[in-house]
Amino acid sequence: MPKDHIDPIAALRENTSVPFERARAMPTEVYTEQSFVDAELEYIFRKDWYCVGRADALSAPGDYVACELAGQPIVVLRDRDGDLRAMSNVCLHRMSTLLHGRGNAKTIVCPYHAWTYNLDGKLRGAPAMTKNEGFCKDQYALPQVRCEEWLGWVFVCLDPEATPVAAQLAEVAAKIEGYDMANYSEAFYEEHVWDTNWKVLAENFMESYHLPVCHAGTIGGLSRLEDMICPPGHAAFNYHTILKDESLRIAMAHPSNDRLEGDARRTTYLLALYPSLMITLTPGYFWYLSLHPKGPGQVHIRFGGGMSNDFAADPDAQDNFTALKTLLDEVNVEDRGCTEKVYRGLCSEVATPGHLSHLERPNYDFAKYLMARIDAGSSS
Repeated sequence: MPKDHIDPIAALRENTSVPFERARAMPTEVYTEQSFVDAELEYIFRKDWYCVGRADALSAPGDYVACELAGQPIVVLRDRDGDLRAMSNVCLHRMSTLLHGRGNAKTIVCPYHAWTYNLDGKLRGAPAMTKNEGFCKDQYALPQVRCEEWLGWVFVCLDPEATPVAAQLAEVAAKIEGYDMANYSEAFYEEHVWDTNWKVLAENFMESYHLPVCHAGTIGGLSRLEDMICPPGHAAFNYHTILKDESLRIAMAHPSNDRLEGDARRTTYLLALYPSLMITLTPGYFWYLSLHPKGPGQVHIRFGGGMSNDFAADPDAQDNFTALKTLLDEVNVEDRGCTEKVYRGLCSEVATPGHLSHLERPNYDFAKYLMARIDAGSSS
């Protein structure tokens, strides 16, 4: 029989009031109700930092990436002074969006009427405007958006009052100092849309409890549940760690790396930087997902990865990474299948959240973060 209508925010508040030792998965309404997506966009994605990718992918003047953040079209680019900047990606004439995807542009040209902007956002030229007496080119400049780089990652934020990224993630930087995360180069970047809720995919990343089953065809056999450590989360992030098998050489610290010692040389960090940047960081390579909701039942995914520059001079580094990328693609196929099945199950009239394993501690902390952000936003 159909469920009675339940306020998803009230349901999450009750869910997160329980200590972790008795916690259950989040209520189904948190994933399936449009009203909860609206709250997320208003109180989370309009307020927190969103990652658009790696800085080394925007290395030359004019390199850009476009995104939509909480309904706002934004472009992030490297300007002629070599600085990263973010700005509105909407023309100031008839309001077409300007740049799309990733690429390089000497100037920003509107695809509708060819109004043209410099890389700092100032209007450079506008055809056939000389007969409008009120038009003054110098009065037009694309609105700027906050943009920060942290350890090689590029973030944007719509809230001028948000705490800087480096301050929010200082504890992360301290934990992974020996990896030198800024010293990794992106080797691939893709964008995808999957038919699942963004939180389902985020939670799937946050726990490795599913690895032996969901990834039985790829990495599941190398995933020992007893080696997984899931400490309590922090205000702006959670993480867990896995010890990698030394048979995957590019997951180990390079012989020249004198920053890591002992088990740290084969430890993988799975970092969930709130709200939606998920990073698998090994001493040799990294890959990431940056997520944004597209309604309750779809998620936009920025998927990228690359190698530590410690491996750059190794003659077999590219072959090893090509093999790794093939593996990551296969893992993604498995994750897509699992997470889309979860969303279909969440939409069932009889779906009921079960108790969490100790290996799902990050999921509990994620739920607490969501509730805290929504409560803080709605009460301000």
